[in-house]
Amino acid sequence: MEAEKLRWVPDSLYNSAVAAIVATPNTFNHFRRELKSLPEDVQFDIYQGLFNNNEQSLLHHEFGHLDIFSRILRVNNKRAQLHYIFQTLMDHNSKIIRRLTDQFLGQMTPSRLSDQVDRVKILHVGLALGGFFSEAGWFSESERVYQACLDAVRHDSSEAGLFRAVEYCVRLLHVQNANCKYHAAKQTCTEAFSLVERLSHKGFTVNCAILYSEQCGLLFAQSLYDEAFKACSKALQELNSTVNTRTVIDVLRQCAKACVVKREFKKAEVLIKLAVFQARERFGFDHPKYSDALLDYGFFLLNVDAITSAVHVYQLALSIRMKVFGGSNLHVAIACEDLAYATYVFEYSSGKFEDAKEHAQKAINILCSILPPDHLLLSSSKRVKALILEEIAIDSHDKEREDKYLGEAQDLHLQSLELAKKAFGENNVQTAKHYGNLGRLYQSMHRFEEAEEMHLKAIDIKERLLGPDDYEVALSVGHLASLYNYDMNKYQEAERLYLRSINIGKALFGEAYSGLEYDYRGLLRLYHNTGATDLALHFSNVLADWNNLRDQTNASQVKPLDFDVNDSLENIISKHFLS
Repeated sequence: MEAEKLRWVPDSLYNSAVAAIVATPNTFNHFRRELKSLPEDVQFDIYQGLFNNNEQSLLHHEFGHLDIFSRILRVNNKRAQLHYIFQTLMDHNSKIIRRLTDQFLGQMTPSRLSDQVDRVKILHVGLALGGFFSEAGWFSESERVYQACLDAVRHDSSEAGLFRAVEYCVRLLHVQNANCKYHAAKQTCTEAFSLVERLSHKGFTVNCAILYSEQCGLLFAQSLYDEAFKACSKALQELNSTVNTRTVIDVLRQCAKACVVKREFKKAEVLIKLAVFQARERFGFDHPKYSDALLDYGFFLLNVDAITSAVHVYQLALSIRMKVFGGSNLHVAIACEDLAYATYVFEYSSGKFEDAKEHAQKAINILCSILPPDHLLLSSSKRVKALILEEIAIDSHDKEREDKYLGEAQDLHLQSLELAKKAFGENNVQTAKHYGNLGRLYQSMHRFEEAEEMHLKAIDIKERLLGPDDYEVALSVGHLASLYNYDMNKYQEAERLYLRSINIGKALFGEAYSGLEYDYRGLLRLYHNTGATDLALHFSNVLADWNNLRDQTNASQVKPLDFDVNDSLENIISKHFLS
């Protein structure tokens, strides 16, 4: 008993005061009027106390007032806690975000905007509010805020007005990209560069690193990979010591992705590792910006066939986003989808797809709860789930269950295809991927002529857009070879396609590339069926050697985040992008 008394330490006076204020709704209401006179960080602690006491209705009422919420947004060092609180309120009653936006738009009256002091104050609130919504993944409301701010300064030809317009354009472009509104994003991007040109004619210099990066993101999303790579190179050359760390990280992330799809893996690696390192050093291990960098690092790892490492990195990114946001949040859904696909690839040879299915379904559930049913982001998640369901169906020994899953997969693939065609048109890599997925599905459904038609469509589009030796082309070529080999007895065509797929895979990823297994096994079957004994023996030995190499590769993929970056940003750009 005496020991317990000795260990007891009274709470600080500050914490005791906060606890007293939030003890009951009545005590809070008694002190509510005095809160405005307190520093913003003290106000935040009081509101967090309400949250901890499960006073969500009271907190919803408070945060629903723009003047209160705008003050809370000034507390930058507790942003993660604010995101979690706000997401919980959104899950409880999603009208709060529309209410805040409507209040902000209600302030954008001609009389208030004509007053210079009032105008600057309102625009500052717009930057903070739109930025918070963007960080939290509520892109539609963020777009409404930024669009109103841009409209307010669009006709201001002064130096300050033009610089503000550029900033709003860049921010608007970001949320339009993230929300898959590519037509509007293209218009915003054009306007931003026009504003930069006007400033240049007036003798002012604008650092366009983030603008080029957002342009790269738009081109990347549209599968215009050559143009995206050019934009990313321009963005990197704009980086210097005056650019803030957050912007540097975002530019590095986007440019790394552009390098990946151009198969410039060495360049992608140095960029994404620098982004991960800087995010970790600047923001810490539990920050959304670190999870952003991890997701793009996972994208790189998956594309260089480091599948084990990719799954590990995606799991960490999801855990951070769950901790920061939780609930029905867009960022959580995206991380779930990425992890679902990586897990699907990782477990492809084992047939254990339940974890992948769970992650994919969670992503779809979240997206369906917050997005319209025809939103393009649903296309990707539905595609991933369809791939998983197809594999579960193939491994099922229950005909009724198999038919059910294959039918559901077909519905999902067709929905995804229509969304992609609506967004990008027929002549696009994303559309081609959906054709290829349908080809595989129709093969599983024994609809072989339709499967062949889909694979040939996918190959034709990919070859025209990416060239004959791209990874995406190799995937489709290998799938068509499988169809010819296993189901249509077109052995000569299958052999040619298998060898082509193998050559592309080895050239891009080396002898231990995971995708080689399926081509090797396909050739083994083909040569056994055609009586080519010597070739069957040869590829049996090749497959054995591949298994040994793959085991060594998997064993080395244990610590993907165990690295430091000792080279400077300037040296990296000079060595890899200016030579």
